[in-house]
Amino acid sequence: WEEISGVDEHYTPIRTYQVCNVMDHSQNNWLRTNWIPRNSAQKIYVELKFTLRDCNSIPLVLGTCKETFNLYYMESDDDHSVKFKEHQFTKIDTIAADESFTQMDLGDRILKLNTEIREVGPISRKGFYLAFQDVGACVALVSVRVYFKKCPFTVKNLAMFPDTVPMDSQSLVEVRGSCVNHSKEEEPPKMYCSTEGEWLVPIGKCLCNAGYEERGFACQACRAGFYKASAGNVKCAKCPPHSSTYEDASLNCRCEKNYFRSEKDPPSMACTRPPSAPRNVISNINETSVILDWSWPLDTGGRKDVTFNIICKKCGGSAKACEPCSDNVRFLPRQSGLTNTTVTVVDLLAHTNYTFEIDAVNGVSDLSTLSRQFAAVSITTNQAAPSPITVIRKDRTSRNSVSLSWQEPEHPNGIILDYEVKYYEKQEQETSYTILRARGTNVTISGLKPDTTYVFQIRARTAAGYGTSSRKFEFETSPDSFSISSENSQVVMIAISAAVAIILLTVVVYVLIGRFCGYKKSKHGTDEKRLHFGNGHLKLPGLRTYVDPHTYEDPNQAVHEFAKELDASNISIDKVVGAGNYHQI
Repeated sequence: WEEISGVDEHYTPIRTYQVCNVMDHSQNNWLRTNWIPRNSAQKIYVELKFTLRDCNSIPLVLGTCKETFNLYYMESDDDHSVKFKEHQFTKIDTIAADESFTQMDLGDRILKLNTEIREVGPISRKGFYLAFQDVGACVALVSVRVYFKKCPFTVKNLAMFPDTVPMDSQSLVEVRGSCVNHSKEEEPPKMYCSTEGEWLVPIGKCLCNAGYEERGFACQACRAGFYKASAGNVKCAKCPPHSSTYEDASLNCRCEKNYFRSEKDPPSMACTRPPSAPRNVISNINETSVILDWSWPLDTGGRKDVTFNIICKKCGGSAKACEPCSDNVRFLPRQSGLTNTTVTVVDLLAHTNYTFEIDAVNGVSDLSTLSRQFAAVSITTNQAAPSPITVIRKDRTSRNSVSLSWQEPEHPNGIILDYEVKYYEKQEQETSYTILRARGTNVTISGLKPDTTYVFQIRARTAAGYGTSSRKFEFETSPDSFSISSENSQVVMIAISAAVAIILLTVVVYVLIGRFCGYKKSKHGTDEKRLHFGNGHLKLPGLRTYVDPHTYEDPNQAVHEFAKELDASNISIDKVVGAGNYHQI
């Protein structure tokens, strides 16, 4: 073998080792490399680039010319220097050319280069030698490249995998990865290195820590104005409204002044503030209760968890004399945590001043140091309910109806709106009763049973509510179709009494006149005529006594002296001759 310098077809300088002893028999020419360290390789590859002369293009060499050469190797732990022992080398393969060149190719400067790759190993010692044996060919070695395959360092799913050399040609090598800086394992990362130096089957991954995001193949800190609250392979987020951060790798953003974030708020939620005060408070008073209505605040603070609390104060003559309401006052549905804009307050004291403060609060109100935001309304409860009705009169009865009348309560305590009439059969003992309402102080109740005793109670209602019911009154319906009005009977009795009184008065007047005339005649001594009495009765034939009421200073005195009152039981109604709104004649 000879080392020769030359040029290729492109006139590029090259160095080759050539041999061309094709004329002689039994050629055995060896070319050995220097000692090659194995490093971490277990299997190596040899790439040969060479040219080979076609024996047919060389005359007179048919018996001695060859078109192949042999490739050998030998393992060694150290450099044997010039020592060479042919029997220590192991043959790898016989190398043949895919194409050979001729004399004509040489003239045209056509370089037919062959490339062959052979696998060597596994190698266990520290290094090895390569050797090339010529047995009579015309060959030139252009280059010899010795290499081994490995899976190169790589980053996959934020896990780093080191250079890995395959163990053998039959199995995959499992390699455990390590997370890059500022990341942690979600699932242990690993891959498999193939014999061809390729990474296969990635499993598991790493996640960037809070405050860091994946950029390229690394976890980089979030920039100022951005944050990342938890580990994960997501991008850093911009600070939400009313918050900011001026540092790198921020886990969250700080709220602006007077803005807050509750413990339950996620970092992605905007900072919020307490709501403004409720608006348009309206009170509707009913005796000792009040219904409060209001409108939502103009500013909810950016939250949806706004609720309302009611503070009740009982006040005297001045606003400074207010004190908390007693525990007897009740709020419907409740006093605090209201989600609707209405509440009913009951069991207040009558005719008392109250102030109600309506607080609007949300999830960050407890974090604020600002003053309370509330709307206040002052009211005065109505006076007490009407006093009971004391007397109920029966005006008229029939088989199936009763007409009743009564007077207004002694203390109405306001304008009487209506009356509630409650009645039931006495024998039912209030197990079943009927209620009706009347606008005035009288009512006719129909649909009753004949000859049945009913119990009646009446109570009045004002704007303050109902008063106490009257005591129980019992009235009985008529047994048949006969009906009489107590008011009409009184009118008839008065008329009959007046007629009797007039008759009696007339008789008395006549008696008085007769007496006066007899006294006058006896005084003048004339007694031609005498008055005759029979059976103790004064006989005045053809005369009627007349009493002139004008002769008395007090007409009642005349009636008292000359008339008497008839018993009402002796008077009966013969005929109704007329009727009005309140009486019958």
